[in-house]
Amino acid sequence: MIGIFDSGLGGLTVLRALVSRFPGSEFVYLGDHANVPYGNRPSDEVVELTRRGVEALFTRGAQLVLLGCNTATAVAARRLQQVWLPGANWPGHNLLGIVAPTVEAATQTPWAVTTPQYPQKYITEILAVFGTTRTVTSGVYPEEIRKRCPRMRVYQQVAANLAGAIEDEAPEDELDVLVREAVGALKEQTEGAEPHRVILGCTHFPLVEHLFARHLGPSVRILSQPDVVADSLEDYLERRPHYADCAKVYGLQLLTTGAADEISARAQVFWPDAPAFTPTKT
Repeated sequence: MIGIFDSGLGGLTVLRALVSRFPGSEFVYLGDHANVPYGNRPSDEVVELTRRGVEALFTRGAQLVLLGCNTATAVAARRLQQVWLPGANWPGHNLLGIVAPTVEAATQTPWAVTTPQYPQKYITEILAVFGTTRTVTSGVYPEEIRKRCPRMRVYQQVAANLAGAIEDEAPEDELDVLVREAVGALKEQTEGAEPHRVILGCTHFPLVEHLFARHLGPSVRILSQPDVVADSLEDYLERRPHYADCAKVYGLQLLTTGAADEISARAQVFWPDAPAFTPTKT
């Protein structure tokens, strides 16, 4: 099976895209709702909580785990990949994040390429990143994009209350105001210039992609993470078929460290047809 880990519910937008793309595969999703949100926690704590979640999914049989959370990816993925996993007793297992495929799509450059190449090193487009406070302050998107496209102008904008409003099922007019304010603040940074590309750097935001499109304008290309991640995972599994071979039986499990009934009800915002969550511990 393939595991998906998130601090909350936003990763369900990614899982939904993966289930659609890989209808014959087995997925297990773990939401650490007992400890959400991660954004106001120290980095070491985010790393430890993420490690525990990944290990819980490994224990359940997942050989490949995807972090379906921008905060967990930005803060924890590199340390877990480079420091924890090589010394852990999990041979043949791997861990992926959602920042890498998003940067690949934004720069049209493979993640393994970390120095500017032709023609990407000459791109001077404006790229905007909308995200939560922790993802934006991590600086991971500008850092990784500029490694590959040093002339690309990268602007970040916090949409601090948008994820919570989406999860609380705020009316669309309220969501529209929040998106309009975020886009307006972004355009203040760019002095009115429209970005060429936009990263929706929170897995909640695909649910209001149409509102971003409304306020950004028709010429702006929006990179929505669920589709980007599904494309990337498809390519990854083609190049590493041993992980795909482990996912030949259809199945879908949703696990939570929180109150399962409450989480199952809230999950309908992200995926109306999602099965019920089952309680677990990490």
